[in-house]
Amino acid sequence: MAQGGNAPLGSARVVVEVAAPKRLDVSGLLLTAAGKVRSDADFVFFNAPQGPGVTHRPAAGGTPDAIAVDTAAVPEEITRIVVTASLDDRRATFAGTEPTATVRDADTGRELFAFTPPRLSRETALVVVEVYRRGTEWKVRAVGQGYANGLAGIATDFGVAVEDAAPADATADAATGSSPAAPAAPPVPTTPPTAPPRPSTAPQGSATPPPMPSGSPAVGKITLDKGRVNLVKGGSVSLEKAGKPFLASVRMGLGWEPAGRGRNIDLDASVIAFDAQRAKIDTAWFMKLSVFNGAIAHSGDNLTGKGGGDDEAITVHLGGLPPEVCGLVFVVNSFSGQKFTDIKNAYCRLVDAATEEELVRFDLAQSEPHTGVAMCKLVRQFSGEWVMTALGEYVDAKTARSMVKPAAAML
Repeated sequence: MAQGGNAPLGSARVVVEVAAPKRLDVSGLLLTAAGKVRSDADFVFFNAPQGPGVTHRPAAGGTPDAIAVDTAAVPEEITRIVVTASLDDRRATFAGTEPTATVRDADTGRELFAFTPPRLSRETALVVVEVYRRGTEWKVRAVGQGYANGLAGIATDFGVAVEDAAPADATADAATGSSPAAPAAPPVPTTPPTAPPRPSTAPQGSATPPPMPSGSPAVGKITLDKGRVNLVKGGSVSLEKAGKPFLASVRMGLGWEPAGRGRNIDLDASVIAFDAQRAKIDTAWFMKLSVFNGAIAHSGDNLTGKGGGDDEAITVHLGGLPPEVCGLVFVVNSFSGQKFTDIKNAYCRLVDAATEEELVRFDLAQSEPHTGVAMCKLVRQFSGEWVMTALGEYVDAKTARSMVKPAAAML
């Protein structure tokens, strides 16, 4: 098919495969006549693989990521299904990469149509094709519209409530070559922070929450002077050595294992940044890997939970955080609804990002049948030092967005 071309679908059940030399994430959005999803449940992708009449099929055994559409099962108010592709490496672009969409009959595997979007450069995500209604007939159109702000940009454009997504107008037709430039990788901050000003106490009768604690008691305070610290739930450690704040770069590694043999457990680690009044400033998660100009950087999504070492990691350049950031809460959620009773050996560990030395470790001792857990928090004291506290508090929340209020209450 040529870009912009359309044709009768010719089959009630189809699979849209998207293949490229680089690993892709393929998604489907169910849209009404208004061009928007009805709710976030109409966004079908690797973390939410089932929708009404639309299913995500993960890549396996040489078969690429795909979206399957059963037109007979698509709700009446849905007029089109948009099939998108984004690069698994969120920092890469489609320059030099030619993804090809192949539409197949789902029952026979026979190829019906193929389309390769032309002249790609700075795009990080694409609307590749769409399957749409025209009266009583279903058709397919070759689109090839590029986005420079990734899957989050596409999702936001079509009405999905993606937290902190880039503006939805950062789109362009790939054929025009006019898509906005993908942001360059942010430099690693090197400027040491200044201690945040002491927040004023809220006036009597104000609904503003009180400021965070001004410091830990000096008596019995645990520091990093004696090497690695193992925390239990509720335990704290001051990130200082020899009486000085530890102001280097640290990495929070989070890990877990499936409790059942052969099962995949897809959990998402995130970090939510708060100010002194416990108001959320920003969130780093699998659809927004970098915040504060790179002062916080997420490693990306792990879809299985299998393998040794940390499943996901979040690096924090403490010296580059804005002074208004006073608290960081690290959370893990199950977007697909799997409970934490389905995992074992969950932990978080703080590592010196420069030396790879493990500084602090917290092993989650108990699992509970919930979909979210606040693992730990880092709180900046008025002295400038940071204190890490093990939380291990479970919440019914499938996304980091749903964790904001409970996390704020834990600061």
